[in-house]
Amino acid sequence: MRDRDEALRQLKFNLQKAQEQMKMQADKRRKEVQFDVGDWVFLKLWPHRQQSVVQRIHQKLAPRFFGPYQIIQKVGPVAYKLKLPAT
Repeated sequence: MRDRDEALRQLKFNLQKAQEQMKMQADKRRKEVQFDVGDWVFLKLWPHRQQSVVQRIHQKLAPRFFGPYQIIQKVGPVAYKLKLPAT
């Protein structure tokens, strides 16, 4: 039983250490961005998921960012309402 408990303790320790290292590496590329009402932003669309904007023969070559569009309302901490064209 002691060997099993020691193995579990080491597993948990190594898992925690690996998670901290992964988080540290992921946080190197992240930055905190805040937008205000009236700012102009680009809208990121996934071409293979969003087919209603532009029909392309080769979806891989379709642009991923559209805009710029103006922010008209802040809905949540990372959600915004944009002034999109009627079409």
